[in-house]
Amino acid sequence: MKSKRWTGQWPKRSVPNFASDRLAVPFTAQETILTGMNAKELLTATQKARRINVDAPIYGTFAEIGAGQEVAREFFHAGGASGTIAKSISAYDMVFSDAIYGKSPRYVSRERLNLMLDHEYELLVERLSGIRGVRTNFFVFADTVATSNHQGGNEAHGWLGIRFQAEPLGEPSEIVLHVRMWDKDSVLQQQALGIVGVNLIYGALYLRADPRQLIESLQDNLGTDRIEVDMLRFSGHCFETIDNRLMALHLVECKLTNAVMFGPQGEVLQPSEILHKKAILVERGSFRPVTHVNVDMIACATAQFVQESPVKGKEVVVLMEITMNNLLAEGALDARDFLSRVDLLADIGFTVLISNYSEYYRLTSYFRRYTKEMIGVAIGINNLLEIFNEKYYENLEGGILESFGRLFRNAVKLYVYPMSSEAYDRYIVESSRTGASAQSAPPNVLITAKNVRVADRLASLYAHLLDNRFIDSIVGFDPNILGIFSRDALKKIRANDLLWENMVPATIALAIKRRGLFGHTSTSPAAAEFGVPAIGATDIGV
Repeated sequence: MKSKRWTGQWPKRSVPNFASDRLAVPFTAQETILTGMNAKELLTATQKARRINVDAPIYGTFAEIGAGQEVAREFFHAGGASGTIAKSISAYDMVFSDAIYGKSPRYVSRERLNLMLDHEYELLVERLSGIRGVRTNFFVFADTVATSNHQGGNEAHGWLGIRFQAEPLGEPSEIVLHVRMWDKDSVLQQQALGIVGVNLIYGALYLRADPRQLIESLQDNLGTDRIEVDMLRFSGHCFETIDNRLMALHLVECKLTNAVMFGPQGEVLQPSEILHKKAILVERGSFRPVTHVNVDMIACATAQFVQESPVKGKEVVVLMEITMNNLLAEGALDARDFLSRVDLLADIGFTVLISNYSEYYRLTSYFRRYTKEMIGVAIGINNLLEIFNEKYYENLEGGILESFGRLFRNAVKLYVYPMSSEAYDRYIVESSRTGASAQSAPPNVLITAKNVRVADRLASLYAHLLDNRFIDSIVGFDPNILGIFSRDALKKIRANDLLWENMVPATIALAIKRRGLFGHTSTSPAAAEFGVPAIGATDIGV
């Protein structure tokens, strides 16, 4: 059954007066929205819970494990909870929890949350649908959380989810998210969890027509210094047109997290599940489009990385990373351009990380949240020179020395892909660099990690890092592709210069032509066969 569109007319019922935070005489829910939303008033968690409590059709279950029943408590505290809560349960004991929901590998996990939602929603509908199903929008809220222990050495995080009906007897929709709590005190963590849980429920019930606003509302009354939301997924008929990758990207845009991850199937991943206790190799790039050089660089770096003594026999995660700065290089974020890059990397089997970490030392510090294993970073000569550009570290008291101390601590290594002398000279001119402009080399001589020149005052520092193998040259590369750059391929695509097809893997070339990516406008037989619409004709989501 499809949900009905809102016509602007709501039934009258008793609702709270948000301005006074007290129950008031009845007035329309539409007036409530105009008072609370259009006036830009930030509703407290109590006000949000109270509005839900007096919304007669909304009725459901709260199931919470860990940190107390913090979300349900907000609804009890707001008053009128009997109009909303059919059941509140907290199965802390593992035996009880397993008996109710079944076993899962970890208690604070997406698997456990899904078991909770499945069990409680089925039970709710089974017991109450016959009695009040035609007049009730059922929902189940669940969370499984770990706050800081007495020693303070564990990760404070949790999984939260809501499964809900948009109309009586309707098919359910669902929102699931993962949070990290940054308060040092467990009591404050519990309080933050209660607030973000209320924000999630309120957003699902009243803001679902605008998922971006829903996402931004998760930080209401909290801010990003207390809660990080690093994974979010919408599903069900209310969200059929939504691309969860765009929603995940919006988490980074509104600073609810600094990094999101996508798998080879285009799915949104939770970083800790992928990176936990793994050795990590990452290549940063624009991938606009993915070229032979991008693929060769990561392949060669991987071959060297897995032979490192600390990595042998360990599970390795290989990532292709794009920074938000790169996505915003041409101004406003282009959703189609973003999805094109992610899709192409997925087409050739890569996991993609989108981060807000422009400095490499911040990126490796992010990885250290999840692993103590070795971290490798595959880069080109141009990125190596940028790392040695002191202007990027003016905000650090210790300048470039402090940044390198952070970057190279705890088994981090840079694998540097070579550059032709011609491409190097071109880079120096285009970037207007002064620190490395004195270097010149005969034609056909490669610039590598061993012969590249940094600013004279940093030469001794560079030599130290090279001698101690914090920096290493990539070997085994294809010398025939060193002159390929993504920016050149992009220009040729837009100019309809067919030479671009020789600059990218065959799979990538076919996908670009079939989907009309990066300004490719010619109609190929493949495009006609697959019925690919012209640029701008597809609905890429909200």
